[in-house]
Amino acid sequence: MESTRQQKINRLIQKEMGEIFLKDARLMQGILISVSEVRVSPDLGLAKVYLSIFPSEKGKELVENIKANMKAVRFELGQRLGKQLRIIPELAFYLDNSLDHLENIDKLLGTNNKPEE
Repeated sequence: MESTRQQKINRLIQKEMGEIFLKDARLMQGILISVSEVRVSPDLGLAKVYLSIFPSEKGKELVENIKANMKAVRFELGQRLGKQLRIIPELAFYLDNSLDHLENIDKLLGTNNKPEE
């Protein structure tokens, strides 16, 4: 179970990472990147960041690009959180496919979200 401190740091990193990706996504027309979840290890040394990307076809490519530029992303995070955290955790990025799974389940069940006419 996560401690209260871990939960606060999770929310703080999620908020700041969301703003970083929002700023960067404006440069890439038609792509939306959101941070769906952050999980910090008990020693606060590693943060697993789960990204939800729309359109999902470009998800793997963008996550690989973000992983390649991880030092720059961590530096930007450090600039924003330097006064609040003594040590900025290492970052690990993962693609969050939960929306794709939900859509697939809806398709398999034949559920339409359209109101009946």
